[in-house]
Amino acid sequence: MKRLFSLMLAFLLFSTAPACAEILTTNGGVTLDTADLPYCTTDAGAPVVWYISDISPESLVMMYDTLAIDLPGKVGVKMSTGESERSNYLRPELIADLVHSVKGTIVECNTAYGGNRASTAMHRQQAKDNGLLDVAELDILDEEESMELPIEGGRRIKVDYVGSHFANYDSFLVLTHFKGHAMAGFGGAIKNISIGFGSSMGKVWIHSGGTKTSGGIWGEQDPFLEAMADAAKGVNDAMGGNIVYISVLNRLSVDCDCDGNPTEPDMHDIGILASLDPLAIDQAAIDLVYAMPDSASLVQRIESRNGLYTLAAGEQNGLGSRHYQMAQVNK
Repeated sequence: MKRLFSLMLAFLLFSTAPACAEILTTNGGVTLDTADLPYCTTDAGAPVVWYISDISPESLVMMYDTLAIDLPGKVGVKMSTGESERSNYLRPELIADLVHSVKGTIVECNTAYGGNRASTAMHRQQAKDNGLLDVAELDILDEEESMELPIEGGRRIKVDYVGSHFANYDSFLVLTHFKGHAMAGFGGAIKNISIGFGSSMGKVWIHSGGTKTSGGIWGEQDPFLEAMADAAKGVNDAMGGNIVYISVLNRLSVDCDCDGNPTEPDMHDIGILASLDPLAIDQAAIDLVYAMPDSASLVQRIESRNGLYTLAAGEQNGLGSRHYQMAQVNK
């Protein structure tokens, strides 16, 4: 009954045009004018990105309910399982209520660079060590190799290789810990559905800009970023609308959750974002990071890898919209 009431309330909120937030106060206490966010707009045709400053289990469930979409069938919760217990992956106690609310299965793919998640057995053990198997079942999507997804409008690659278990799911909740990344500059929703859904082979394919499916993952930077945006489009299109995006902006290290010994964050937490548009939610996260007075290290990491080019590539291939409306959810 409580869940039904939340969905009815969310529908009422979402079925009317949301009022664009003018002033936001972040989790870290920074007050900002949304007019100063470069891609925030009052255009009613732009996708909505919902924001809440509170980072808690209750707020995660609230943000999902605010999207007013009841994901159908078998739901995969796509998230990083973390390379080690020291990684900044989203903690079990934070995500458990949300995962349970959608009756979700945590889904992830093996790595292509070695480490603690390079094989299914090792990956499952690391997820257990990180407490995630206490939350829900874990499905390693590429345990039985890969499947192809076509990419309509792909500029760098025309096909994506995801874990074959991808086909077993009717819908996905993409639960992202936003942070920096050693190769992509930043890791957001786009990375989560491209590199994240990529099988080990698919990861090499993306990193190489579509030139190889085995061997080392190193390749030219801009082709890699373009391929990442293309792969994200393949995944998003394949789900036909049965995919939603929630990003948590906490523990904002310059390093990814795939780093077992990440640099300690030197900026304050920001909050939680939710959207139906993967490009809009990443652009909103970037705009918020750039607006923070203590984000110099993360901004330097993003720009040193030309990370913003991923957003431009996603706009060019039709992944989504960089312009968004910002609407605030109050707890």
